[in-house]
Amino acid sequence: MAISPYVRDLRSRVGHDLLLLPGVTAVIRDGSRFLLARQHGSPNWGTVGGSIEPGEEPQEAVAREVREELGIDPVVGGIVGAYGGSDFVFEYANGDRVSYVSIAYECRLPAGANISFVDDELVETGWFTRDEVATLPRDPWVDRILEDAAHRPEPADA
Repeated sequence: MAISPYVRDLRSRVGHDLLLLPGVTAVIRDGSRFLLARQHGSPNWGTVGGSIEPGEEPQEAVAREVREELGIDPVVGGIVGAYGGSDFVFEYANGDRVSYVSIAYECRLPAGANISFVDDELVETGWFTRDEVATLPRDPWVDRILEDAAHRPEPADA
């Protein structure tokens, strides 16, 4: 995962100390299945997402993250929820510590779109039902977001 110039500048000032960062995540759904992805160096599956850059609208950030990670321009829908807390505190291999507050958005991929790993952040993707997700290695926050998304009607085609 590439570090943004903004976070790089902050890190030059605070070192590995805990940073509170805003983020977004895409809840991509096809009926009862959800698209999950796995990043390089991690056994865990999760949703596609990342940080919001200074001055960037959250909806723009989630579209950018999907485009950067999957090579597809998504249709961004409504907000599933906002998440934070201990499930969103991470320590990266280099010692950097972050606590994310993330806004989850419903997103759709255009029919027939082909996923390509544009920025080499991901190693694989898959479509899973919630029962199948329960058998995957994943971070606890995945269950929270998918539970909320499952209680919303599936977005209609545009």
